[in-house]
Amino acid sequence: MFKSKKLYIYAGFIWCFLFALMSFYWASGGMIGTKSLGGSIYQHALEREEAFITVVWITGFVKLGGGLVLLLLLRDWSKIINRILYFLSFIGGVFLFLYGMANFITILLSAFGLLSLQINNFALSWRLFFWEPFWMLGGFLFILSALMYKKDNTRPNSYDI
Repeated sequence: MFKSKKLYIYAGFIWCFLFALMSFYWASGGMIGTKSLGGSIYQHALEREEAFITVVWITGFVKLGGGLVLLLLLRDWSKIINRILYFLSFIGGVFLFLYGMANFITILLSAFGLLSLQINNFALSWRLFFWEPFWMLGGFLFILSALMYKKDNTRPNSYDI
């Protein structure tokens, strides 16, 4: 496994940046890729509901914010800032991974007919083979960035509560 914290941090930042770009593109009216999301998300995108578009803009900025948190891991800060950045990155990564995994399991259950979702086969395939694994990848990158940041930090016990 790679040892450099920078690799995971930069990969996580790129993940956030690309994900934010998708949100900004969709919020601006772009439609490429929205059909792959399926269900009510696709319907809201088609109808261009103002509240939904606002949420898409906000999620884009949140994704950029996550990327900035990762970039802050590139340097050593005070003890309290180190802890905050570590926990934000680690907990954020766990959340992203579990979100993707929960959606993956739900959609898989739907694919086997054990759960009824309002999603067509096209979107179901995209969600199983791209979107949910993409969320889990982001979570994995955040977790690895946090762990490598903690490991590379030279202050012993700086993360103990």
